[in-house]
Amino acid sequence: MDRREDGYADTAAKVRMVLRNQGGESSARDMRIWMLESADPKDGDKALVLFESPGDIEGTALLSYSHIGEPDDQWLFLPALKRVKRISSSTKSGPFVGSEFAYEDMLSQEVAKYRHRWLRDEPCGELQCFVTERVPAYDDSGYSRQVVWIDKVHYRPMRIDFFDHKGDSLKTLLYKDYRKYLDRYWRAHELVMQNHQSGKSTALMVSSYAFQTGQRAVDFTPDRLNRIR
Repeated sequence: MDRREDGYADTAAKVRMVLRNQGGESSARDMRIWMLESADPKDGDKALVLFESPGDIEGTALLSYSHIGEPDDQWLFLPALKRVKRISSSTKSGPFVGSEFAYEDMLSQEVAKYRHRWLRDEPCGELQCFVTERVPAYDDSGYSRQVVWIDKVHYRPMRIDFFDHKGDSLKTLLYKDYRKYLDRYWRAHELVMQNHQSGKSTALMVSSYAFQTGQRAVDFTPDRLNRIR
């Protein structure tokens, strides 16, 4: 699954985030997400999220550096305060801007960040899947473990179940509407995170993807967060 991602270089996506409360009421936010593949195979990828609407969150930006074998780096720009705030490792398990995604969910999921164990093979919808368990090998995760369904043909994640530190079911992430790019790279155009304990959910609806757009490492630096447009 990891090797299928090699060589993507960078991506740019337009995304709508839809938040639903326990009563079914919803609100929406529009954002753009950029990813930059690491040139170092021993390090993780970079991600940048910028909110464009509504007005109360417009300009908010999150920059994430995934690392392997050392703590990840994340910075949040809050336009109302006009400053960049570093996200500490102890708070990355918290909710990302009030959604059901945690800050750690916004990091690239590098293989070496987990200890993996095969559980079983089973059907997943019309597909056949490997079912594996991964346990975070990094400190301060909000999860004790995750169970991942991976389709056997294209090695795409189809579902992830997240468990809290008591071992109870916390959240489920479903990947839907996969589409293929550059005759190789699969991307889900709908991701739905359901929180089983709160009854809330957050959906990410992707309207467009672009690959290999010429992004550079200099575009993914904390001092540029307050100047992104």
